[in-house]
Amino acid sequence: MSVNYCPIMSTLGYVLSPDRQNVLMTHRISRKSDEQFGKYNGLGGHMLSNEDIATCMIREIKEEANIDVTQMTLRGTVNWTSFGPHAENWIAFIFLITAFNGTPTPKSEEGPLSWIPVKDVMSLNLYEGDRYFMPLVFDDDPRPFHAYLPYDNEKPIGWSFVRL
Repeated sequence: MSVNYCPIMSTLGYVLSPDRQNVLMTHRISRKSDEQFGKYNGLGGHMLSNEDIATCMIREIKEEANIDVTQMTLRGTVNWTSFGPHAENWIAFIFLITAFNGTPTPKSEEGPLSWIPVKDVMSLNLYEGDRYFMPLVFDDDPRPFHAYLPYDNEKPIGWSFVRL
């Protein structure tokens, strides 16, 4: 028996510095009620019903960093099931932003924005599950990845991906 699957659609973007050595990360410390409180993350959010996924990513980067995306690449997708404190299903489209106009604001509603050396990103306080897919975002393989990352009780319980 098949069941309709209606995940929350979202974007997650990693903005590279012009020399491609650093990535813009949010330190989510502005709201104690934030389910991501204390974690570092890329920029992004929920897709609106009147936009496509690329427009969503461009909008989210503008809202959170006040920069205009001029070049980005879809690096992959991640399907999270039973994710977060409400055990929701999510699908995220993961982008690498390689060119933009403007200067990022120092802070978003979620917290301060910082340029972090790409080589140091994995040492940050990240979601445990982000550690599975983030190396694929920054690697040299041009093929997008498509991943499944199920959760149980706010912990990843599996990981698989394909690249074709």
